Amino acid sequence: MEIVSPEKIVFAGDVEWVMLPGGKAPFTVLYNHAPLVSTLCAGNIKWKVGKEVQQIAVKSGFVEVRNNKLTALIEAKGESPRQ
Repeated sequence: MEIVSPEKIVFAGDVEWVMLPGGKAPFTVLYNHAPLVSTLCAGNIKWKVGKEVQQIAVKSGFVEVRNNKLTALIEAKGESPRQ
């Protein structure tokens, strides 16, 4: 999984699962998930690495899942917009 904001790469690495605030409804992505592209709305992206659950608050964004790779392009809460 890779989570990228305009400011930085927020996270890059292997995860067990990811929960996302989808544009229509929240959803979870596991290994071998079907390919998809979705918008993200305000909420939290949560993911599990080992025994630890991490999260980041997002304002909006997009996500793509393909070939067991998830890429999320986000605007994180608390970040100022690029000028």
